[in-house]
Amino acid sequence: MFVKAIENIQQFTRPVHTIIRQYHNHFIQPGAATLFFVNDEGVAITCKHVLHVLIHEKQINAHFENFKKERSLLGSKNDGKYKIKLKALETKYNYAQPESTAQLKNNVMSCFDKITFDYFPHPTLDLAILKFKDFTNKYYSSHATFLKDSSQIKQGKTLCRFGFPFAEFTNYTYDTVTDEINFTATGNMSSPSFPIDGMVTRQVSADGKKIIGIELSTPGLKGQSGGPLFDAAGLVYGMQSETTHFHLGFNEKKIEVITKGKKINVVNDTFFNAGRCVHVDCIKEFLVAHHVKFYEA
Repeated sequence: MFVKAIENIQQFTRPVHTIIRQYHNHFIQPGAATLFFVNDEGVAITCKHVLHVLIHEKQINAHFENFKKERSLLGSKNDGKYKIKLKALETKYNYAQPESTAQLKNNVMSCFDKITFDYFPHPTLDLAILKFKDFTNKYYSSHATFLKDSSQIKQGKTLCRFGFPFAEFTNYTYDTVTDEINFTATGNMSSPSFPIDGMVTRQVSADGKKIIGIELSTPGLKGQSGGPLFDAAGLVYGMQSETTHFHLGFNEKKIEVITKGKKINVVNDTFFNAGRCVHVDCIKEFLVAHHVKFYEA
């Protein structure tokens, strides 16, 4: 049903790879997100929460670099007061908590030879515009075509989302000498694209009047944030933003099941996960407000 549409969507939808390291360990956590281009001039849209990850990279890493500089002045680790000094420094830089983020790095994949951009977050919606600049070579082809008549969006209509939910790339490492995480030129550099369809269940309004979102009967997967929502013709209806969780009330407590030949008791609270997308009309309004060229049909 969506074969031809996905072939088209793939031409202008790209992954964002992220690696994060917490201060108190050297474990690198990979993550992924999605963006897609709305014209041939280097303008893309994604979620505002994805934009925040992109733009906070310099701030987070500069903070850690300043910490390392001060740490290097504490003296020898054999000094009896070193641990006390280090603990005070960690508190100063907000690294005292186990979950404190020390480093974050991003890689916007297969878009341009140089990644620099201006950005415009939506004031209320999970939506942002990225205007890439200063590039010489462009590595995406085609662009989104948005649905012109949103009255076609009705309960029961089947649509599809596309993105990069599974962060299977492995081209990163931790350097023990520099205390630094980095992307590398070795390892798996890609993550698989993944479509997931769903039925329109409801249109979402924040105030009971203006429609701002489209809810689907299946979850949007982590990493698909910022990816397009589209029909079988490839027309874009919205952008994947979040997944909401509805408790179904089926509280299964100490239910006996057999697994691997053994009886076990399980406890399970069941939830229904519904994906929500930013509505196409809201996207087009925002593009118009920022004088961005786009296409519709």
